[in-house]
Amino acid sequence: MDDRRGQAADALAGRRVLVVEDDPFISSALEDMLREHGCVIVGAARTVASALHLAASEQIDVALLDVSVGPERVDPVAELLAGRDCPFIFTTGYGRAGLPEAHASRAMIEKPFYADEVIDALRCALRRSAKA
Repeated sequence: MDDRRGQAADALAGRRVLVVEDDPFISSALEDMLREHGCVIVGAARTVASALHLAASEQIDVALLDVSVGPERVDPVAELLAGRDCPFIFTTGYGRAGLPEAHASRAMIEKPFYADEVIDALRCALRRSAKA
């Protein structure tokens, strides 16, 4: 294990993560990767309704939000998390222009993404949240 991955594992160990992703293959890969880095998956939502339920009822340290969840947009989930001061990162294949207008300056990872990008983005989001 290289030092950078070790640092990522330390920073993420025990962190409670919400994954909102409608593609079962991407969701499963994200969950596996996050668990490898010591994260606790509080839920993997494939619908906006499920994501809203989890975001409202679970303790979440950070979330990964696919901008388009099936035919719906993730905007209400982003609003709920922002209201709880919970950091989140958008994942999208549509670029920054596809982000919810109210959150256009938030962190984003463009699909297809690499594991290191996701881990680095999570670490940055948690670091920024800790400073706030």
